[in-house]
Amino acid sequence: MESIDFEHTTRLVFGAGAIEKLGQLAGQLGGRRVLVVSDPGVVAAGHFARGAKALQSAGLEVVSFHDVKENPSTLEVDAGLAVAKQFQPDLLVGLGGGSSMDCAKGINFLYSCGGKIEDYWGVGKATSTMLPMIAVPTTAGTGSEAQSFALITHAETRKKMACGDRRAACKIALLDPELTVTQPARVTALTGIDAISHAIESYVCKKRNPLSACYSRESWQLLVEGFPQVIADPKNLEARGKVQLGAFFAGLAIETSMLGAAHALANPLTAQFGVVHGQAVGVMLPEVIRFNSGIVNGHYEELWDDAKHTKLGAQCAAEHPQAGSAELLAKLVRSLVNMAGLETQLSRLGVSEESLDALATDATAQWTGSFNPRPLTHHDFRELYQRTMVIQAS
Repeated sequence: MESIDFEHTTRLVFGAGAIEKLGQLAGQLGGRRVLVVSDPGVVAAGHFARGAKALQSAGLEVVSFHDVKENPSTLEVDAGLAVAKQFQPDLLVGLGGGSSMDCAKGINFLYSCGGKIEDYWGVGKATSTMLPMIAVPTTAGTGSEAQSFALITHAETRKKMACGDRRAACKIALLDPELTVTQPARVTALTGIDAISHAIESYVCKKRNPLSACYSRESWQLLVEGFPQVIADPKNLEARGKVQLGAFFAGLAIETSMLGAAHALANPLTAQFGVVHGQAVGVMLPEVIRFNSGIVNGHYEELWDDAKHTKLGAQCAAEHPQAGSAELLAKLVRSLVNMAGLETQLSRLGVSEESLDALATDATAQWTGSFNPRPLTHHDFRELYQRTMVIQAS
């Protein structure tokens, strides 16, 4: 058995209507002055008002920073830091999608430790104790609420900086599936596919271990059942809960292990072509599964065993009776991406043949690729992009 050294620092509070407990939970952490980091969409949906009311009803003073954009950059972190310095909070709340939670963590690094966000690019670079933070996700995908990393884009270079430290982990993850019902259909699709990619990649990566495998497998089982139900019936609260919990467990799996080549391939698509992350990782994941199949086929077989009894899994098996487990898993993922209304080939996302060498160069430098179970060269990355340019019907 492999040795494990992992401390569960994030408390999970899950349930419909759980946001009403936000003030009580903040008080338990000693909060009196709370900075809530959010985005305009969350404000428009009324979720910020519910959260602020719960905090104020508990006698806490609340100030907000609402200018978070998708893929938060150093600009948003710096702007939020200015608000924090003026208000001097003793607790942070990240209320929104992964961008809001990551931005709140970025603000926490700078407010608690000083310097600039580049100083914390990497692992374990915090220089002091950080403010306690509560994450309240309104999407179900990134799993940021379960992780000690903030993913911040450098405003000038557009490089994504993963800044991680155990002291940055949220004290509480408050999951309320009611908050995810108001997501636009496309956001539901993008975040759900992102969570699915987390479950699959963390299950087979080089840092996989008995603990991470438990989280990955549980996440996959919840997601492969719940995600199609949510796509078919967006108001299905039980299905929403499955996907939200699945995303949380996938986040824990990443925190305990790592990701792989699909994310290494996805990041350059976002940086160079503006392809949204969930779309980028979804379009690349089926080919990565095929690429890895000879190395981790047994693990893919386990994931397929969990999926083959679902409606979509049974359909894939019936259409391809001679295919092996890894191939069936790849086809299932492609079907999930297609079901979600996302593209399954790069040529439809504005990616040109001429750009593949540059994309492969960027992918080769991505940290996550080093954890893929099968090592990749520049040629391998380019070939994976090439295979995804135009998908033949099968």
